[in-house]
Amino acid sequence: MLGKEDFQKIWAGNEKEKIPKSKEPLKYRLIQAQYKVRSMISRLDSYIARMQERDKTLFERVVEAQMSKDQARAAMYANEVAEIRKITKQLITTQIALEQVSLRLETVGELGDVYVNLIPVMGVINELKTTLKGIMPELSIELGELGDNLQEVIIAAGEFTGVGAVGVASSPEARKILEEAAAIAEQRMKEQFPELPAGGLVSSQTQKS
Repeated sequence: MLGKEDFQKIWAGNEKEKIPKSKEPLKYRLIQAQYKVRSMISRLDSYIARMQERDKTLFERVVEAQMSKDQARAAMYANEVAEIRKITKQLITTQIALEQVSLRLETVGELGDVYVNLIPVMGVINELKTTLKGIMPELSIELGELGDNLQEVIIAAGEFTGVGAVGVASSPEARKILEEAAAIAEQRMKEQFPELPAGGLVSSQTQKS
């Protein structure tokens, strides 16, 4: 087990690190992680904005089709709107969860913070990585790489504390973060997206499922 002085040297990069494979000091790796997470949040902003524009266009087509009494076309567009909203809700959930990840990474300043903050962070990252595979594969891959890097930091912290990283993915705190993010995303969807007109009720049910 590492002594506190040894860990602080590893943290600052003043001693050769024996546990993680990467040569960068732990503190620098966390700074890199913060930058990557902020970059993901920014990209999600742009992607969500594009989805909102697409939703607006299709929503208008639903209304136009209904005004023309073309229920088949209205239903087709309504189904597309429902699918876009389902994806958008997941992207907003992801963005909110990543904002929490970013906050936790920023608060890591010493050994105790590493373990307490990174265990739930890893759980969130693992869950988002799986969820995004079919929506944004490139972001899912980046989250996997980020998780690998943070796992090395956790291993180093665990060597000092004598605690392993077992149960990272099932961390109660990680589940809480994801549940709160989903609740906020649901509220934002209600505020930012108008309800489908009567002909789109079937599609609205699809969206909620």
